[in-house]
Amino acid sequence: MRLGVIGYGAVAQTLIERLDTVPVSETDILVRSGGNLAGAPGSRRLKSVSTLDALLAANPDLIVECAGHAAVVEHAEAILRTGVSLVPLSLGAFADAQLLARVQAAAALGNARLIRPAGAIAGIDLIEALSMEGEVRITYTGTKPPQAWRGTAAEQTIDLSALTGPTAFFSGPAREAASRFPKSTNVVAALALAGPGFERVSVTLVADPDASANRHAYTVNASTCQAAFSIESGAATGNPRTSLTTAYSLLREIRVFAELIRAD
Repeated sequence: MRLGVIGYGAVAQTLIERLDTVPVSETDILVRSGGNLAGAPGSRRLKSVSTLDALLAANPDLIVECAGHAAVVEHAEAILRTGVSLVPLSLGAFADAQLLARVQAAAALGNARLIRPAGAIAGIDLIEALSMEGEVRITYTGTKPPQAWRGTAAEQTIDLSALTGPTAFFSGPAREAASRFPKSTNVVAALALAGPGFERVSVTLVADPDASANRHAYTVNASTCQAAFSIESGAATGNPRTSLTTAYSLLREIRVFAELIRAD
């Protein structure tokens, strides 16, 4: 299976380091600035390209996006229309309902799969199942060390360097959270897109100076089921905002897709 990757940040590098665990023959990476693949593990099968056309010309079976919301906005429709399936890590981009509708239409037109990764969380299968039978509401709290919130809108609300304990700086609906904190709330979007929708996911974001890892705690409430999840994950190397398990989730999606290709 040929794989395309958009971006070469912390998550993409972790993903590529572990590609030997999945049946990928060649990997092409869309890197537009500062991406040096020299010395990367498995670099004998890596090739850097600078345009989406060049990436698509390599005939990938699957493309994984690891470059942020702007990459989804810029590339998702074109990828799917060509018939190439896509795993977008930056699910928060779909807080824009019009973008989501266009991307879904492009997938249908190209007969391609739009695959939503679970990222750093669990229970997506349960949420999807419950949503088939009725309304589901989710209450989510995301807690990270202060440094993970630097460079975000959190700095407009609290002094991250002066915290002495857990401090909430945002409480509101998922759509607003995804829009205001685009690099830190793809988990929120994954929960919403599993079925409830952005309007039925309530979000609280917390900076905790005593936190040594990223924590995701959420409750799922439906007429027939109540569930609670609490997940703590170390951050990806070089990116305190992103949980390391996010890359593992992408690896799983690649493996499942490769198995489907072999089955066909």
